[in-house]
Amino acid sequence: MEKEGKWEGLTTGLATVGDEMGTESRGRHADQPNALTKPEEFARQMAKHLTDLSKLVDEQASRLRDVSHTATSRNSDVREIHGLSTIAQAIDDALSGSRREILTAQPDGPRPREVLDDALESVRRHLAAGVVMRTLYQHTTRFDEATKEYVQKAISLGASVRTLDEFFDRLIIVDDVAFIAANADRTSAVAVSEPAVVGFLRDMFNRSWDRAKPFPFVPNYAAMAAKEVMPAMRDSIKRLLINGYPDKQIARRLGISERSLQSHIATMKRELEAHNRMQMGYLWGRGEGR
Repeated sequence: MEKEGKWEGLTTGLATVGDEMGTESRGRHADQPNALTKPEEFARQMAKHLTDLSKLVDEQASRLRDVSHTATSRNSDVREIHGLSTIAQAIDDALSGSRREILTAQPDGPRPREVLDDALESVRRHLAAGVVMRTLYQHTTRFDEATKEYVQKAISLGASVRTLDEFFDRLIIVDDVAFIAANADRTSAVAVSEPAVVGFLRDMFNRSWDRAKPFPFVPNYAAMAAKEVMPAMRDSIKRLLINGYPDKQIARRLGISERSLQSHIATMKRELEAHNRMQMGYLWGRGEGR
């Protein structure tokens, strides 16, 4: 609407100048029938109107430039990035200039060993430069040997790592820029530098961090990890099943495979002595299996 108003103002101004020219011309012709025979008077009037018109166009153009600059500044606070390699490059560029803090939330369970090995070099470099690094994983990473080795090394360098049963989608905050996924398969992302939005995302990360549990490092065997995190995982499975989520979504939110999820559900049914999910839901409704 504002843009239309600017253009409307411009066309109205042109029409006004034209009307004034027509009115004055008609007035002169009424009073001086031979006005057009005086070329110096005609030229003087035309020059005046052209000067007025030029000033009006300059004013409107200046206003449009101001509006365009404001819109560009606002749009630059939110930048869309498409393609995995382009996203990786944008994050690398931000990391290379990091001076204060790097926060990462990595859902979907364990990462490949080669990815973790590459990440460790970046962690080492940033921690040596005095950058604070905090990472959130899901509880399932505690069962992965490659992740445990990586986390142990990262913590020894000064990083902090905690785990949760489930949390929001992938998030990376580098100083005053946040990167979030823009689609389900994470082939597109959004880089946000708007202070209010980055502040909101940082607060969301910190609230999840406060609820998370430190990644343990006494020698941590799978049985010990299971004892510590399994109750929270089972509670999440129960809650998501009751809320009607399909297996695929539950598995993704918990960072496990659908096969692992079905194994957990089978164990939960056995513990309740339920023959199927419907009976298990009925028993939960009666308050059993808490």
